[in-house]
This record gives sequence, structure tokens and C-alpha cells, in this order.
Amino acid sequence: MIGKSHKAIRNIYPTVATIYGDRDARDSNGNVVVLDESLITAEETRLQAEYDSQAYARNRKAEYDQLN
Repeated sequence: MIGKSHKAIRNIYPTVATIYGDRDARDSNGNVVVLDESLITAEETRLQAEYDSQAYARNRKAEYDQLN
């Protein structure tokens, strides 16, 4: 999932300006930013857990919106 990877990369490496494909990142000067796969995987896992923890709120909002 490219979107999740990009968000994880940007969270870990704030100097990244551009991401090509799924794992080729560059800073604003075009220099390659060396990525640590284990850090990215850990951040993707954290982001997924955060998203999953909000499932009840998302479902509740959808149900509430149907009442109006």
C-alpha cells in the first residue's frame, strides 16, 4: 500500500521531499535519503494500529449521520 508507506517514510524522515515508487526517497536538493526498512515497517504497524483503534468512532459517525 503506497499511501501508508509514504506516510510512514515522511513521519520518520522529515527531510524527504519526494518519494519515487515505494522506497526511493529524495530530499529537496535531490539527494538520496537512505531508508531503514525496519523503521518503516514499525511505523506502518503503528499507523495501522492507530487507524484500527478508531474503527468504532468511524462506524459510530456513519450510523449517527444516517439518523439525521
